[in-house]
Amino acid sequence: MYNLEGRRIVLGVAGSIAAYKAVDLASQLAQAGALVDAVLTEAATRFVTPLAFQAVTGRPAHVDMFDVSSGTAELHVELGRQADLLLVAPATATTIARLALGLAEDLVSLTALATRAPLVVCPAMDSHMWENAATQANVARLRERGAVVVGPEVGRLASGHVGAGRLAERDDILGAVRGVLGRRYGDLVERRIVVTAGGTQEPIDPVRYVGNHSSGKMGYALAEAARDRGALVTLISGPVSLPAPYGVRLVPVRRAVEMRDAVLEACEEADALVMAAAVADYQPRTVIPHKVKRRTEGLTLELVRTPDILGELREATHLVKVGFAAETDDLITNARQKLREKGVHLIVANDVTAPGSGFGADTNRVVILDQEGGQEELPLLSKYEVAWRILDRVAGLLDRRG
Repeated sequence: MYNLEGRRIVLGVAGSIAAYKAVDLASQLAQAGALVDAVLTEAATRFVTPLAFQAVTGRPAHVDMFDVSSGTAELHVELGRQADLLLVAPATATTIARLALGLAEDLVSLTALATRAPLVVCPAMDSHMWENAATQANVARLRERGAVVVGPEVGRLASGHVGAGRLAERDDILGAVRGVLGRRYGDLVERRIVVTAGGTQEPIDPVRYVGNHSSGKMGYALAEAARDRGALVTLISGPVSLPAPYGVRLVPVRRAVEMRDAVLEACEEADALVMAAAVADYQPRTVIPHKVKRRTEGLTLELVRTPDILGELREATHLVKVGFAAETDDLITNARQKLREKGVHLIVANDVTAPGSGFGADTNRVVILDQEGGQEELPLLSKYEVAWRILDRVAGLLDRRG
């Protein structure tokens, strides 16, 4: 989807038990619109078949570097020339050594020599092999040349041992692929984007807090979409149950005052701020130092306002600023008022009581309002699609600034 649409991905698969995961990876890339050419080592065919990759990608999979049935005289040259990215997953110690030393002993390493496309390498092997000085030297050499190395993860290995060597999770690999393509082709390359996400928790006592129902999904989608367009992203997030997006700098916070401090620091050198977090408007004046027991007849809290983060950035003219207005009534009226009061360039308004656009949903239906009186109403979309449309507007504002 989006920055994967129409991109030519050469997927190199080496001889690891993790090769079966590469079939799912190829499927996900193809579903997102990429044209995936799977290239397997001979050892990889001991674990998976070329037919499996052809079935999920709709394109031929290749093994033999001397195969003349492909219709091209030099298959590796053609694959390398057309590739937008070379992804090797899983990459065994042998394949990593070949890539590092520039050997051309199979179609994967041969294609790597023939391409100028960026390289993403995802190691998978036993932990002792991963920790070996030779493997570490080869990985370091690949990184020095600009390759992106994803993983490995720590976990249970095929040998039965527990250690570093498991293939990285699929979403991390896809995030790395999207991020690399974004830095190469995106319209926000080198732009510094700060995104806030989730709700804040304002403590009452050591175990209770004042909060809201924000899931953080909209903010995390914005961070991923900005990464996929090439931006350098800082995601400042309240407590959520979402994994950190790959390639995004995550700053976890809890309270509104912590979010305020983190945002002000991150925005000093940023180009844009997208304030998607649902920051609590009020906090207890004092935090009770011990747990309030249930036997207490009643509990009265005195609440005071939390910091107005966008208000404190009103004079930050170097920033393109986007605010969010989650409303339950008078959506446009309330959103326009917030647009004026906060001095932001855009307000993204949504009715959290509407089907499909409330807290925790994977979709959203929003209206984007601007300072010129414009009003763009979007249909019900996935939150990633909404994020992409918001960033279209941010990119346009940044371009006009030069």
